[in-house]
Amino acid sequence: MTIALGLLLGAGLVLIASPLLWPAREPSAPREPSRAARALRERLVQAGLGDLSPIVMIVLCALSGIACGAVVFALAPVPALAAVGALVGAVLPLVLLGWRARRRRRATRVVWPDVVDNLVSAVRAGMSLPEALAELGRSGPAPTRAAFAAADRELQATGDLGVAFDGLKDRLADPVADRIVETLRMAREVGGTELTTVLRGLAAYLRQDAALRSEVEARQGWVKNAARLGVAAPWIVLLLLATRPEAARAYDSPLGAALLVGGFLVSIVAYRLMLAVGRLPEEKRWFS
Repeated sequence: MTIALGLLLGAGLVLIASPLLWPAREPSAPREPSRAARALRERLVQAGLGDLSPIVMIVLCALSGIACGAVVFALAPVPALAAVGALVGAVLPLVLLGWRARRRRRATRVVWPDVVDNLVSAVRAGMSLPEALAELGRSGPAPTRAAFAAADRELQATGDLGVAFDGLKDRLADPVADRIVETLRMAREVGGTELTTVLRGLAAYLRQDAALRSEVEARQGWVKNAARLGVAAPWIVLLLLATRPEAARAYDSPLGAALLVGGFLVSIVAYRLMLAVGRLPEEKRWFS
């Protein structure tokens, strides 16, 4: 009993003296996300998956890599080939994410001139900028309607058009949207009578750029298809051959593993070079 009372007394003294012995630290500022995390977050927004966390995407990549590696090892019990399959499986969700983002961006590229034309019509009709945003959220082009509707709701909740503009840029994650929003912001802050002229010039440029990009992408489509076929065909043949025991034994050695890893690296470099030659430069988000 005496020992228990002594322990309780000692614990009480430690608790009393703890603020002096271990003073509370100042709350540290939240850490800025890394460049890779910001890029992945932006790509998720561009793909229409803004509600998905980058951590969830990384977990999906890991699970996909494990599943693909297990399937390849079950078909051809060669550790090096299974490792290559795991790497391909880990990158596959990111490839699909990029494909979806580019597809949505191409679809949105066509409607930006219509968005600008609707803004010009609203301004010429005497509407304010908040009313023009609300109208785009109700009857604007379908690919951008949800983002403008969310900006209108944010404006109604906060009463701050600048906050609504920032949220609109984050939801659209598009350099053209950044340019339009910053033009509207400047017109809101400094005024001027040249807004409709600037917007009409922007709409004409966007139409010309969209038509040119569509024509070039249609002509260069065979380059990308040839690159994909040229990279995938040897590995499909190798996987089929490795299902035979004698072929699997040939690659189940240090020399065979080195050959597989070297071939995989050469395939990646060749594929990236072919895509780099046939890809148009994407516009960067200078106002993000």
